[in-house]
Amino acid sequence: MTPVQAPTAPRRWLAPIATVFCTVLVISNIAAIKPVALPGLPFVLMDGGNVLFPISYIFGDILVEVYGYAQARRIIWLGFVLNLFAAATFVLVASLPAAPGWELQAAFTAILRQTPRVVLGSMAAFWCGSFLNAWIMAKMKVWMQGRHLWMRTIGSTIAGEGVDSLLFTAIAFGGVWPLGLVARVSFWNFVLKTGYEVVATPLTYFLIGRLKQAEQSDPYDVQTTLP
Repeated sequence: MTPVQAPTAPRRWLAPIATVFCTVLVISNIAAIKPVALPGLPFVLMDGGNVLFPISYIFGDILVEVYGYAQARRIIWLGFVLNLFAAATFVLVASLPAAPGWELQAAFTAILRQTPRVVLGSMAAFWCGSFLNAWIMAKMKVWMQGRHLWMRTIGSTIAGEGVDSLLFTAIAFGGVWPLGLVARVSFWNFVLKTGYEVVATPLTYFLIGRLKQAEQSDPYDVQTTLP
């Protein structure tokens, strides 16, 4: 294990990774409004955000592993602020009078003018889950002296996605959806998100290996704190 190591080459890929990370968060926050069933598996229920949201955890792992926990924490905060900004913008636009002849105001408002509970649930789940994932990822890298990347990515995802799935469905939809639906969506959210991480492990290995080589960076965060 080496001490915290700053990149000696320009961080050429940090901005694109941060952009994808934040974009995934904003899109997933909108898509999460709709509960969906997988085709052919009607018993598997999840919120629509899970079509894309697990990618954010893969990129979160890449940020910690290649650029370090401090950099990952800054980008998580950026994603948090952008999500809040997007929600506020949708509320404002939905509240403005529609132009004469436009007949989609009710549909627009129903989808994009999220209730305060949905916004709160999304913010709390993302904030707690993403920071927990990054913190555990950084800690495990030090404990394992950089070995067993698969164990670190999957282990941190289990913790982060577990907290995220429980908080979001409980806060956003508890008392709105039937309790059984809330429990099923929360459970399948966790299972599918974690399974996504497991299946994507070879891709995660490939991306991290290439980025470490390109950025000349492999930091060990011996001192990490939660937000």
